[in-house]
Amino acid sequence: MIKAKKSLGQNFLYDQNIINKIIRIKEIEKKNVLEIGPGTGNLTSKILEKKPKKFLVVEKDSNLANLLKKKFNDKIKIINEDILEINENFLSSETLTVYGNLPYNISTEILSKWILNMNLKKTWFNCLILMFQKEVADRIISNFNTNNYGRLTILANWRLNIKKICDIKPASFYPKPKIESSLLFFEPKKKFFHFKNPKNLEKITRIFFMHRRKMIKKPFNQLFNNNLELISKLGINLNSRPQNLNFETYYQLTREYENLRS
Repeated sequence: MIKAKKSLGQNFLYDQNIINKIIRIKEIEKKNVLEIGPGTGNLTSKILEKKPKKFLVVEKDSNLANLLKKKFNDKIKIINEDILEINENFLSSETLTVYGNLPYNISTEILSKWILNMNLKKTWFNCLILMFQKEVADRIISNFNTNNYGRLTILANWRLNIKKICDIKPASFYPKPKIESSLLFFEPKKKFFHFKNPKNLEKITRIFFMHRRKMIKKPFNQLFNNNLELISKLGINLNSRPQNLNFETYYQLTREYENLRS
């Protein structure tokens, strides 16, 4: 039996009920598929049964990559690299349906990278079906005026429509993680705020949420030098806290920040 590596955040999904639920989310016959972190190939086998047109897997662990090669031969194309080192926009000339039991220690980094690198006209994926630590998933799908609302929420909802599929108990994995997981479904939005540089949204939210329990007066003045006209234009109350501003306000703040510096 392959031993899971803690350093890579490995927990192998083996619960067939959950695997079947994942497979039923999207029709993939004759479609192009990418799986991130296939592990020992339990989900991989089920994906192959659905007869995808092309099937890529990214597996950083060389031992697992060799196991998958022996198990599936040329039925899948194995990319034995770190997903964070790969330019996802060049993985395929056709859009991909993406599955991923993401390593919990880098899941937010992966998602943030993908969002910030999304092409404005054509995305490299048609949907993402991803597993996260439940605590992280709760942050992704939260709304403003809640404790979970933050930078990741604002970034993810900028470019993606998000739906929670289900929570998953630790017993569905080997070895058992100490926490619950959640399965999320993402699709690219057709309409969204356009920025000159998406990293400015990351900057704005980082500064505002640096002290999330404090009023936004200080971060606003740091970025906009007490711009009274902007306060009035966006209807901002400087006594609010970062979690009290909705998605659109942060997108408008980012655009105003870019306009002031152009």
